[in-house]
Amino acid sequence: MEENLTPFDPAEGLTSDEAIAGFMEEAFKTEDAGYIAHALGVVARAKGMTQIAHETGLSREQLYRSFSEAGNPTLKTTIAVMKALGITLTATTSTKAGRKVPSAA
Repeated sequence: MEENLTPFDPAEGLTSDEAIAGFMEEAFKTEDAGYIAHALGVVARAKGMTQIAHETGLSREQLYRSFSEAGNPTLKTTIAVMKALGITLTATTSTKAGRKVPSAA
């Protein structure tokens, strides 16, 4: 008996700001630039690629290409999309095993 499976689209489950924040938080935890870019593309699709294109001044085609699994968006494009999505980055200090973070004096 052969099962017919439908592809899973994570964009369909991103229906609230909380869901989007959790999805992006998990993507950032991977520290994988390619995965983070792909996750931003998923969120952009969930919000509406046409709307994101309008808000960033970029074409839909460019956004789809940049944030595909094989894409490699520039930092400028990434920041523009994050701004349009209402996603911000913050910097904090962290300590890794055996490494001290210098303090600002």
